[in-house]
Amino acid sequence: MLAVSAVLGALAVALAWPVPVALSRAAWPTRAPAAALALWQAIALAGGLSMIGCLLAFGSAPAGSLPAAVAALAPHLFTGPLPAGFGVAQVAALTLAAAVALLLMLNLALTAVRAERERRRQHQLIDLLSDPLPGEPRTRVLAHPVPLAYCVPGIRTATVLTDGLIEALEHDELAAVIAHERTHLDQLHHLVRLAFRAWHSAIPWFPIANRAERAVITLTEMLADDGARRAVGTDALRRALERVGDAGESGAYPESSSGANPDAAMLDARLRRLGVDPSVAERRERDIRSVRAAALAASVALVMVPVVALIAILGIVP
Repeated sequence: MLAVSAVLGALAVALAWPVPVALSRAAWPTRAPAAALALWQAIALAGGLSMIGCLLAFGSAPAGSLPAAVAALAPHLFTGPLPAGFGVAQVAALTLAAAVALLLMLNLALTAVRAERERRRQHQLIDLLSDPLPGEPRTRVLAHPVPLAYCVPGIRTATVLTDGLIEALEHDELAAVIAHERTHLDQLHHLVRLAFRAWHSAIPWFPIANRAERAVITLTEMLADDGARRAVGTDALRRALERVGDAGESGAYPESSSGANPDAAMLDARLRRLGVDPSVAERRERDIRSVRAAALAASVALVMVPVVALIAILGIVP
């Protein structure tokens, strides 16, 4: 069990700093955003499970499994003394593991409740202040001169545009913006962002949490760009971004297309990606297939390691 704790501890450290730093600096995620997004999710999930599993494995090592450790410790926690093999370090590790797990779960639940409350408020405001856009289902128009576009997820979804955006864009450019927003809704990007926002808010002092959230926002924007390119074409989307830039996205609502705090660097990365010559893009697509497969395999492996270890810790398998 101590060996399991050491392995999980090493994995947790690797996933807390060097691995996400390397991924955030890599060039390939812009060419394979879906695989990169899966890898970021695997890093976050495996990192949390490894950290908790490391503490559980260390704390339950004297008994051989977590259920056996709980059974041994429970009768003595308030009456003492501790059973043979257990000390303050083991009890502290088990307590810290429970506290970390509870913090992450409660923070995720609280973030989800706040997001749902905000979504309901947004839908109410949209119903009161906007009008349907003719010919575009689930699309509403706000009478406002500032060019903005965002989407509101939920059971009843909505894409919201302003008069300023409609006046600033040509018909095909506007169609590209709408397709971009609908891709966010169809691919449920708000759920992915919510998980990383919860992680960041749980440990705001941890720099990797901020780096991960920003990387995920960028990747979901690129995936939405891909959806718009398939629906309308690259040129129309690129022209729309060049015309309105970040003004075409709203940062006021956490589930909106821009996510949180869109900046010039994100916009530049998206424009560079859209500006690649089609023949070059096709050649890069062939070259990136092996990288995409490796990223997906790494995602599965990263999650499986702590899951298998936790199964052993729980005594489900010998």
